[in-house]
Parts: sequence; C-alpha cells; structure tokens
Amino acid sequence: MLDAHVHIERGSYTEEWISEFIKSAVNMGIKELYLLEHSHRFIQFKEIYQSIKLDQNCGVYQTQWIERKCKIDIEEYKKFILEMRKKEFPIKLKFGLEVCYFIDKEDEIRELVSDFDWDFLTGSIHWIDGWGFDHPATIDTWERKKVDEVYLRYYELMIKLVESKLFNILAHPDSIKCFDFYPKIDLSNLYKKLALALKDNNMLAEFSCGLYNNYNHEELGLNAQLLSSLISNGVKLITASDAHKPEDVGRNIRKSYEVCNL
Repeated sequence: MLDAHVHIERGSYTEEWISEFIKSAVNMGIKELYLLEHSHRFIQFKEIYQSIKLDQNCGVYQTQWIERKCKIDIEEYKKFILEMRKKEFPIKLKFGLEVCYFIDKEDEIRELVSDFDWDFLTGSIHWIDGWGFDHPATIDTWERKKVDEVYLRYYELMIKLVESKLFNILAHPDSIKCFDFYPKIDLSNLYKKLALALKDNNMLAEFSCGLYNNYNHEELGLNAQLLSSLISNGVKLITASDAHKPEDVGRNIRKSYEVCNL
C-alpha cells in the first residue's frame, strides 16, 4: 500500500524524526511513503501568497498566518532530502512539496521548483482568489459567500492547476466540502472536465482521507460522483492520508484501497 501525502512539518529535519513516520508506516502495512512540506513554510515562496493579504474579510488574519508560517529557508529541506537519499530504509521513500496554486503566479512557481530534482510535486487549491476557505478561523466567511459560485471557481482554478503542467499529483480534489457547505448546482460537467484534464496531462489525483482524518468529515475520500467521473475517464488515483504526525501515517489507507478497487 501507498501513502502519498504525509507532512513532516511538526519536527526537525533529522533521520530520527522521519524514522517515526516510517515506523508507523511499517506497522500499517505501507510499502511506499511520500513525505512532503507545504510551500507556505518556505521564505522563497512567500511572494506567491501576496493575494491572501488583500482579502477584504480575512486579510488581517491571513497576513498574520503567513507571517507566522513562512520561516524556513528551503535550502535546509533540500539538503536534508539529499542526505536521506543516501540512507537505506525498510520502505520506499519519496520527497516532495505540496505547493499552493495561484493562477497569476504560475511563472513564479515554475521558477521556484525548477532548481531541484524533486521526486514529486503535489499541487493544491487552498485559496480561492485570496480567500482561505478551509481555515477554521475563517469559517464564518462562508455564510457571506454564494456557495454555487465558490464551487464553480474552485474547480475552475483546479482545472487551471492541472493544465499548468507544474505538478505530478493533484491534492485532495474536493476539500472544498471541508465545512459541509454544498452547492445546489450539478457539477458533473466540471468533474468530467477536470478528469479529462488530469488524463490528458498524465497527472495523478489523490483519493485523500485528509478531511475524514483531520476535520472529522463524514465522507471517506472523494465524493461518489467525482470519484466515479475520475475512474470512468481513466484517471490514475493515488491514496493519501494527509497525515501531519507519525501516528496518522497510513490511517484509513486500507479502506481507501477498497473503495477505489485498487
């Protein structure tokens, strides 16, 4: 089994720290582990987050958030990866980044990720035109949004992410449901458009347990309609726990394999 989305951000860049994740993976029957970091942790990526400071409702909070998060020089992470590649571990390891996609920052992102041999690059939508829709601290702003329009824009941006050819993997393709706000419109055509874009660009899509594991969401992984569209259009799925601590590695991955018929 494979867990393709595991964050190591709560510890230091040491072999001892990632060994904790590996131990959990072995105990859960995971044979391959994708370790990554959020782009918002690195000072080199700070500029791409400028739009989040301008949101009329959440700008103050989001400015404080990025200032608090963005502290590390990415060269430290790269050096650590090169050191770990010299080691032998009981399971296969890959190292990468989860990069927040901003439609007006493609060139900047491309330059930032181009100078290192990443094992994988995962692209994600965490911001809709500068609004952090999945932050618990900004959940009240959902009440002032037109939910149908939010979903349409979310998937419009996601399709642009895929078409950018910047990434190998699409992170949690329906994390927009994180706080249980749902559209009234039919999204089947958008789901198909997304699936075809993924297929055309030979890009993997996560079947992510992140909301189920981290937000106590009732639904394991992708919603049934989106999952069906991805499978029927030949998109390759990859299972992911979105773990942020060692004890969550591999959590519900076996169930994910069963749901996806992998």
